Amino acid sequence: MPKMKTHSGTKKRVKLTATGKVKVSHANRAHLKSNKNNNTIRNNRSANYAPETEAKRVKKRLAGSK
Repeated sequence: MPKMKTHSGTKKRVKLTATGKVKVSHANRAHLKSNKNNNTIRNNRSANYAPETEAKRVKKRLAGSK
């Protein structure tokens, strides 16, 4: 049976922490910031983690890398 491949799109968008949490970026962060509230921009700087239900799915896609 061939080796399992890592999902390339997931690999670029997600990081796994040492404790096994899935770290993801906030939405609405990249551009068009002039019409966004300053609180929104500031809150998007903080870390964002995927919920446990999504984390299972993401880890399955990254399984080929380990």
